[in-house]
Amino acid sequence: MSSSLPLTGVTAGVTTGAAAGVAVGPATAAAPVVLPAARAAAWLAGTALAALAAYYFIGVDQGAYSVFGQDMHVHEFVHDARHFLGFPCH
Repeated sequence: MSSSLPLTGVTAGVTTGAAAGVAVGPATAAAPVVLPAARAAAWLAGTALAALAAYYFIGVDQGAYSVFGQDMHVHEFVHDARHFLGFPCH
């Protein structure tokens, strides 16, 4: 059984593949993302706040310093992660 299309070929700078049935064009350079300083600062502040909240709930929230009083639900929810990251809790 023979096919009329070649398996691969180059025509006018465009590589085609009959097996894939898709034309692949020449590579184009990626354009850099321009982010205004105010928006970058907002992303940085939001990321830092989220990281500090995660650090607090995993590493610090143990009842006495708990945001939720003596409720231990957060402590028990992150208990294994706390040990995995090296935080002592009992």
